[in-house]
Amino acid sequence: MAKNKRRGGRGGGRGGGRNQRNDDYRTDLLDKASMQNERFFLYYKTQEIVPVEEWDSFVDSLRQHLPTTFRVAGSRRTALTLNGIIKDTHVPTLTNVTFEDQQIPPPVQIPWYPAGLAWQFNVPKKVLRKSPEFRSFHSFLVGETDVGNISRQEAVSMIPPLVLDVQPHHRVIDMCAAPGSKTAQLLEALHDADAEMPEGLLVANDSDYKRTHLLIHQSARLPSPALLVTNMDASNYPAIRLDGKKLLFDRVLCDVPCSGDGTIRKNLGIWKTWQPGDGNGFTRRAMHLLAPGGRIVYSTCSLNPVENEAVVAAALNSNSDFHLIPTDGLLPGLIRRPGMTHWKPTNSLPFPFEFYDTYQDFITAEPSTTSKLTRGHWPPDNVDELNLPRCMRIYPHLQDTGGFFVAVLERNPDAVVNKKKRVASPSAESEAKKPRLDEPSSVDPAKMEEDTAPLLESTEPATTVSEPSPDVTEATDALPEKELKPDISFKENPYTFLKPDDPILLTCVQHLALSPKFPLDSILVRNPDGSAVRSMYITTPLVRQLITSNDYTRIRLASAGTKVFAKQEGAASKGEAAQFRVLAEGLPALMPFIPPENVISADLAVLRTLVTSYYPLCVTFEEPFRSDIGEKGPGSHIVKFSLTNDTLHLPIWKSNVSVSLMIDKKAKSALSLRIFGEDITTAGREKSAAAAVKQETKDKDDQVAGGDEASNPDESATVKEEEEVAAKVEVDDALKVEVDDAVKVEVDEAVKMEVDDTVKVEVGDAVKVEADI
Repeated sequence: MAKNKRRGGRGGGRGGGRNQRNDDYRTDLLDKASMQNERFFLYYKTQEIVPVEEWDSFVDSLRQHLPTTFRVAGSRRTALTLNGIIKDTHVPTLTNVTFEDQQIPPPVQIPWYPAGLAWQFNVPKKVLRKSPEFRSFHSFLVGETDVGNISRQEAVSMIPPLVLDVQPHHRVIDMCAAPGSKTAQLLEALHDADAEMPEGLLVANDSDYKRTHLLIHQSARLPSPALLVTNMDASNYPAIRLDGKKLLFDRVLCDVPCSGDGTIRKNLGIWKTWQPGDGNGFTRRAMHLLAPGGRIVYSTCSLNPVENEAVVAAALNSNSDFHLIPTDGLLPGLIRRPGMTHWKPTNSLPFPFEFYDTYQDFITAEPSTTSKLTRGHWPPDNVDELNLPRCMRIYPHLQDTGGFFVAVLERNPDAVVNKKKRVASPSAESEAKKPRLDEPSSVDPAKMEEDTAPLLESTEPATTVSEPSPDVTEATDALPEKELKPDISFKENPYTFLKPDDPILLTCVQHLALSPKFPLDSILVRNPDGSAVRSMYITTPLVRQLITSNDYTRIRLASAGTKVFAKQEGAASKGEAAQFRVLAEGLPALMPFIPPENVISADLAVLRTLVTSYYPLCVTFEEPFRSDIGEKGPGSHIVKFSLTNDTLHLPIWKSNVSVSLMIDKKAKSALSLRIFGEDITTAGREKSAAAAVKQETKDKDDQVAGGDEASNPDESATVKEEEEVAAKVEVDDALKVEVDDAVKVEVDEAVKMEVDDTVKVEVGDAVKVEADI
């Protein structure tokens, strides 16, 4: 994760537009001959991060365009179904596509991703727009991305959640979670085998308030009653109470802020600005939060051993309960290199750099130096005992990816949580807390892409890593508890669980005939007086226990659970039973408690009608659906559609004479493309008609201009060249993709948030999402 203190704007307000994008994103402004940085080359040649015979291949790969990668997300059943559509429907049509006399390669599955659920393709945007085959595939990706079934994510970014090995019963924390692609992977693992109410939980944390709400917005695409979102500095994360004890996590993900030079293939500005002083490390707070036998994954998108192996070595030497586990058997098919055991730090100035094998050599050569380099920058004396080669290094030339580093640490199962540890003395700590290096980082945070979560304000810099000093003080493994005072600066609405006999809640339960096992005590609302005004949320029993055991302001809890019921505006006159409806996002959590006899069965003809029309009349349907829906009273109902390889459950709303499919326009269009192969919704038909008129007008204009081309070929060629350049830098307006390590997200300073039952994130002008598919 590359560092990002603040997202830069593209021009301010709506008028900024895509033509004002930062120049460092424009590949047409930096050719391969300009991709030079002698500091970068000298530093990494000296570190010998790759064998000499691979150096040229390594550098050449850094200058190549990074392929587009995406992951099929969602529940396991949905993901496998969608993956089959890609493999069996779309890939065959893209296999022999020729565009402008050039063979275009089809998407291919990433060989090491489990179940083949990740894909890679390298297609220019012009092909996506003008090739009918790829345009259709592009529309499919857009629709499924909008509803959360496709995640645009860099391949190497998918690795940390996979090697964390999350199981449905695990208690998991993602310490630097925004904007949420890795969080989505963790949720998918928690819900593996389609467990809608997993025994475990996931805490997704981010230190930046605005990015926390972006995280909430993105995680709504994969709603989970087991998810909590907090807004804390990860380096000072508070102890969470559960049953009167400190909650220890089974899995901790630390995808931390870093220099991000592994993303140089997409962040071209790094070629101009890179220096060895760019970098940060991670807090050891994660180690205190881990349960015995638990696992931490530490990852960066950096190539620098000072940010990687040096940080891991210092962490291992600070706590003997931890060790690295072998990773060579994880993710078969992934080509990786082992972690390093020897590296040579240097100052940013002067250039050419001076390198020293040991810290003692450095001090001897520069006794009066003002450098902030410390002993922890160099390999420790016991480096061979730490098994650093068990870490994995991913290089771009190995499998056409970005650069990445992953280490998997495990806490000994027999570790005693509260035993006393040897920790660095105040004097050693004060040396470790010195400023980073002589020069501030020159990497422009505005140029770093999505995989760059915000800096942890109090995170230990990698440049401050040091070995435990012989002079030690005693401290307990669990950090001392602060006085449990509420955080009055935290302005979110409270979390109030309804009483099991709440009349509105019971009305919803009775209307759907939910089974007695339904957790009535796990329904909460988000308003000060604790009444069911507009929305109701469901959590797992474990999440409920956590919320009721902690002051929500102290842990800065920004979101919990998922919406299941919402007030149907304008339905009050139809009686109390018709006031609340089932939300599509919460339906999976309800399905285990809805008896089959209370679910209406329907065929694809019914689904086509519901997708095509907003409010089809009940009498327009064929039997038996017409009779089945006619017998139902007004209100919210669930319909089951049996497909060839799947079963689809969707909520509908019935009025006195009509029904309506209760999913939003984007979800309806994506469903139409997936099931019927085209967008047959009202909005989709209107969009297609407008596009046809636009194309017809363009064709007429081309015919008129055709006569001039023959008489003035030079001018025509110039115009064509200008159009091609413009097309190259244009971002496709239709593609709004879920953000992770390849999507650039900018959050405007004027982000507007409306608080009613919950905090809503306005994403129009405030959140600008750019994508490269």
